[in-house]
Amino acid sequence: NLEDLRQYQVIVLTGASLKDQLTISEFAHNHGIFLVVADVYGLFGSIFTDFGQRFSIADPTGENPVSGIVAAIDSDGLVSALDETRHGLEDGDYVTFSEVQGMTALNDSTPRKVAVKGPYTFSIGDVSGLGEYKRGGLYTQVKMPKVVDFEPLSKQLRKPSILESDFAKFDRPQQLHCGFQALHAFKNKHGRLPRPHNDQDATSVLQITQDLAGQGDDKIDIDEKLIRELSYQAQGDLSPMAAFFGGLAAQEVLKSVSGKFHPIMQWLYFDSLESLPVSVQRSEDLCKPKGSRYDGQIAVFGADFQEKLANVNQFLVGAGAIGCEMLKNWALIGLATGPKGNISVADMDQIEKSNLNRQFLFRPKDVGKLKADCAAAAVQAMNPELEGKITTLRDRVGPETEHIFNETFWEGLDGVTNALDNVDARQYVDRRCVFFRKPLVDSGTLGTKGNSQVVLPRLTESYSSSQDPPEQSFPQCTLRSFPNKIEHTIAWAKEKFHQYFVGPPETVNLYVAQSNYIEQTLKQSGNEIPTLESIRDFLVTEKPFNFDDCIIWARQQFEKEFNNAIQQLLYNFPKDSITSSGAPFWSGPKRAPEPLRFDANNSTHLGFVIATANLHAFNYGISGGNDEVSEAHYKQVMENMIIPEFSPNPTVKIQADENEPDPNVQNGKSSFDDNDELQKLVSSLPPRKSLAGLKLEPVEFEKDDDTNHHIDFITAASNLRAQNYAIAEADRHKTKFIAGKIIPAIATTTALVTGLVVLELYKIIDGKDDIEQYKNGFVNLALPFFGFSEPIASPKGKYLSKEGEVTIDKLWDRFEVEDITLQDFLDHFSGKGLDVMMLSSGVSLLYASFYPPNKLKDRMGLKLSQLVETISKKPIPDHQKNVIFEMTVEDQTGEDVEVPYVMLKLRK
Repeated sequence: NLEDLRQYQVIVLTGASLKDQLTISEFAHNHGIFLVVADVYGLFGSIFTDFGQRFSIADPTGENPVSGIVAAIDSDGLVSALDETRHGLEDGDYVTFSEVQGMTALNDSTPRKVAVKGPYTFSIGDVSGLGEYKRGGLYTQVKMPKVVDFEPLSKQLRKPSILESDFAKFDRPQQLHCGFQALHAFKNKHGRLPRPHNDQDATSVLQITQDLAGQGDDKIDIDEKLIRELSYQAQGDLSPMAAFFGGLAAQEVLKSVSGKFHPIMQWLYFDSLESLPVSVQRSEDLCKPKGSRYDGQIAVFGADFQEKLANVNQFLVGAGAIGCEMLKNWALIGLATGPKGNISVADMDQIEKSNLNRQFLFRPKDVGKLKADCAAAAVQAMNPELEGKITTLRDRVGPETEHIFNETFWEGLDGVTNALDNVDARQYVDRRCVFFRKPLVDSGTLGTKGNSQVVLPRLTESYSSSQDPPEQSFPQCTLRSFPNKIEHTIAWAKEKFHQYFVGPPETVNLYVAQSNYIEQTLKQSGNEIPTLESIRDFLVTEKPFNFDDCIIWARQQFEKEFNNAIQQLLYNFPKDSITSSGAPFWSGPKRAPEPLRFDANNSTHLGFVIATANLHAFNYGISGGNDEVSEAHYKQVMENMIIPEFSPNPTVKIQADENEPDPNVQNGKSSFDDNDELQKLVSSLPPRKSLAGLKLEPVEFEKDDDTNHHIDFITAASNLRAQNYAIAEADRHKTKFIAGKIIPAIATTTALVTGLVVLELYKIIDGKDDIEQYKNGFVNLALPFFGFSEPIASPKGKYLSKEGEVTIDKLWDRFEVEDITLQDFLDHFSGKGLDVMMLSSGVSLLYASFYPPNKLKDRMGLKLSQLVETISKKPIPDHQKNVIFEMTVEDQTGEDVEVPYVMLKLRK
């Protein structure tokens, strides 16, 4: 009964007949109900959306609005960004202005449409009658709604609007549009889909497709092989394709009900025919159902490939969001379920409550347990054939665990899959995969964005061959004195968190624990006086004895940071200061601050004191904070305090610009030169003997515990600093997001990207050695955008040997030698036409052609392992089965040439 559908905002159809799709589509379109239709046949899939007439998209891109500082606005409306900073706007964007001097009518006026004139300039149209621009101003992008019209399925079948999923296959979507309709027609006639790999059924589907292709206005050329393959696979059911289209369909549903992000307009077809195996046979007999849970996969790949999948030894690094999805997919495809199969999962992390929204193998009862163990148990419940086939490892994969993840471990693997959340770990695993020549598939997500990359021995470059731009960092003088956006004040508040609650307690503990701390540690740091002052403050002058003392200390910090420091800054640089070029000092990115007067009835002021007092009490193990103290008590303690008036110090110097030297840096001069002051400080410290048993508790930053005051402190400190500088404040949620460096993660992107990874894994297990068959994927579900590219080939080099020119793979090739003497080593490479100029291992230079004979004579007869141990003065660890050498050589041309490293194989 179609009337039952009125209660829904959105309908999703999967596996429905075309007749039902058309009937429901017509009803939904006429009644303002959103529709998503998704179908998957083996390695082919499609999605269709219809969100009706006049559908409003509130945020078409999902990107944060850009903002910046105005340098100038001319009479024609051309806006220049300050200091040649890229404005980041696009044609058609809208901006608003604030704090503009002169052209004041622009401030807080209606959004103005942008025409980009260059990376640093944009036009806002007619500005006549708005006055003459003087200086200052901020521009902020405003997201404007975009309204689009959808057509019903009946119209779109005849003349489809198709979003390209892979530009290398630009001719396929139109063919598949006809092919999918042919499958519906075949099923309608025969009551079933075409049989796996059945030629008779495929011929019938091909005929229907060709008839459909000739009906429209535009002639569509049909690739017979493509449509036959579609028919062969029509009964196929592949987990990674379901993951890809499931993630995609779920995101389209969210777009329909929220208006956030741009929907697919209106069709998308995707296939991964390159995943078909070539190392095994496929036939109707091999692809027919076997009565197993893998019949949907066998229908596509055949029984022989299923056996190949079952006997793989695969390593999964990480069991978080992508790791959970990966294990789920592997369980569903039957990976490593055979007699020789094994999956190793490494993850040292425990499950946190915030993981549960996207790491679906975990449940609330699992919080606090190890991710690797829980993930393994969950997928073994999904597929009991995996029982006893998963090895969980609770160690970080890194240099410090090479005795665990040793040569034997790596050499036994067939492949590696990264499911990591940081670049350093990815690069380490990548280096190990290159060293042991193991295929790697890496992937990652950032909100609606995702990517997958294939690394193949002797074929492609590695993950580390290209690098992302470095993380944004802020100049210290901007954070200390001249913030102009909320990100600056949050970074400053995080630094204060460390300066108050982490650094000094750690320093005090070292002073108490180490008998020669002052003589040894401080001599090396060149930062003795501030360090000694913090020890004195925490142990003597400001040491609290009860919670009230902590409240007093917190109130003093408010005064110091938000009043006194600002008064000092304005003393050094008064508001009417002029720079050497005659421009106002407080202009451009420099915002003149105002000191704050403490108000106990202001929730941010009081919130700062509460959070600071509780964290200070935590350092000392003082109880009585948290819910035990009322707000009234805090106010009462502070009312009884006397806050002295602040007088600026004329000797204080403040760095005015990041390009100027910091006047407070000691330039390597040790404070031990200020002996009198130093001795006075040392004598003010309590003797270590009197502190026996004392240990302060440094605070370990934890963003996810809402009761620990960590984010409360950073939010309050950041917003008070923002009040000083008239910067728009951030709520607790935004502050936590920035301070905690939270990477936005959604289940839809995770599912889709994991699907792409498994489609590449099929190819690796098949043993494909044609780089053109592999795909690196890039997606952004918000736009939406799909891009696929062939992996970049590994770099090649050449040298001239005695036999002629030799081509080498700069990334994957290496020379391997036994544990021979240095003399034999030199002779060995001389025989290849390479004269060794220098030989090193790690930081040890073992040989140089310019060394005098008397220095070399004792080395020439040593075996390479002895040579390394002698020069480095360190034994080679027992678990290490090889040593790496780097060498500088000349080939037969007499020129320096780049050659691979040398691996010494130790027979242990």
